[in-house]
Amino acid sequence: MPPAIDTRRARPLSGRDLGDGPIIYWMSRDQRASDNWALLHAQRLAAEHGRPLGVAFCLASGFLGATWRQYGFMLRGLREVERDLAELNVPFHLLVGDPAKEMPAFLRRVGAGAVVVDFDPLREKRAWRDAAVRRTRAPVIEVDAHNVVPCWVASDKREWAARTLRPRLRKAMPGFLTDIPAPSEHPTSFHPRPGRTDWTAAEASIDVDRSVGEVEGFAPGERAAARALSRFLDEGLHRYDEGRNDPNADAVSRLSPYLHFGQLSAQRVALLVSVFDAGVRAKEAFLDQLIVRRELSDNFCLRCTDYDTTAAFPEWGRRTLDAHRGDPRPYLYSLEELEAAGTHDELWNAAQRQMVRTGHMHGYLRMYWAKKLLEWTETPERAMREAVRLNDRYELDGRDPNGYANIAWSIGGVHDTAWGDRPVFGKVRYMSLRGARSKFDVDEYVRRNP
Repeated sequence: MPPAIDTRRARPLSGRDLGDGPIIYWMSRDQRASDNWALLHAQRLAAEHGRPLGVAFCLASGFLGATWRQYGFMLRGLREVERDLAELNVPFHLLVGDPAKEMPAFLRRVGAGAVVVDFDPLREKRAWRDAAVRRTRAPVIEVDAHNVVPCWVASDKREWAARTLRPRLRKAMPGFLTDIPAPSEHPTSFHPRPGRTDWTAAEASIDVDRSVGEVEGFAPGERAAARALSRFLDEGLHRYDEGRNDPNADAVSRLSPYLHFGQLSAQRVALLVSVFDAGVRAKEAFLDQLIVRRELSDNFCLRCTDYDTTAAFPEWGRRTLDAHRGDPRPYLYSLEELEAAGTHDELWNAAQRQMVRTGHMHGYLRMYWAKKLLEWTETPERAMREAVRLNDRYELDGRDPNGYANIAWSIGGVHDTAWGDRPVFGKVRYMSLRGARSKFDVDEYVRRNP
């Protein structure tokens, strides 16, 4: 029998009774075989009822502007997932096409007795999930394996700042920051078992821009994620509190692509950081980013469906930006100029070049980068569009709640407070090149990103 699971991480999405067929875990956001509460929940359910267990992943041929950079990273990670699941006697089914159609069809074809799905706050992912709920007779159970505290447990409303969510998380944390059981070999075989995945055919089926290729700095998969975490613990964590705002200090974790694709569990990261031999302030600063800020972003996208538009801005943010719509903007750039890092600001250009070349941008510069788009485009609406478009095209962790929340914070004051009034920005917080120079060696950063 698999180990006991935490049922508070699961919630039923339909009131149907368990069917006679296999239990299917629809993997989507959490692409790993270990430290995965959704897989554990599905396995426990299958074991209790003597059912086969299968894992299905539906590969959409295109998704929110993702390029080959993100698809290639994801697919190589999924190959590793398939191998790991095979060792547990759990078959991996790769579907290709529109998940809203292909997944319900697959569930009917195999006669699924129940379906376990990953929690995801993004509109498109929730629409896929809802289609499965409508089009299958099996009960559908949602499990949040992405957050330390499940999103619906942390808060039942939109939180307006980290300061309002942080006390809720701290209260709930002791009950959720526990060790994660390992999955066991499943005793019941799935019939018929799928053949070996034709990964070459799957890659060919994807209709995305392949001019934005994969990057060398991030190897995909669970094992690569574990190595990256180990490096950060040994080399970066002790410097995190003092060096996190300095892109030259190399004190940041560089774990965001692994967390985004679910190749690494945030809960596992938190457990290891909390007991690691490093300074208290460094650990607290990192855990606040890992848990509070990430879960605040999930809350934002779940409770505000217009998270990638100016409609998501707080009322004060919309009002102050509207009051400054007619302000002169000394510099206005086209998307092509922005994409080519062709502005007058060498720090911004270097950050853009880093993102295009490496699929990664330092967190402090992500804020500076997005705020300058408000300053250099005609309207807040266009600033949002260009920020989302460029972020999702080049960042390995694009199309993520963290990205949407960061852009909305930078441009519209989401999760922030009003500051002194100034041209263009109104009362939205301003960031300047002079301020950046007070924090780190800007010239060195520009030299490192030619």
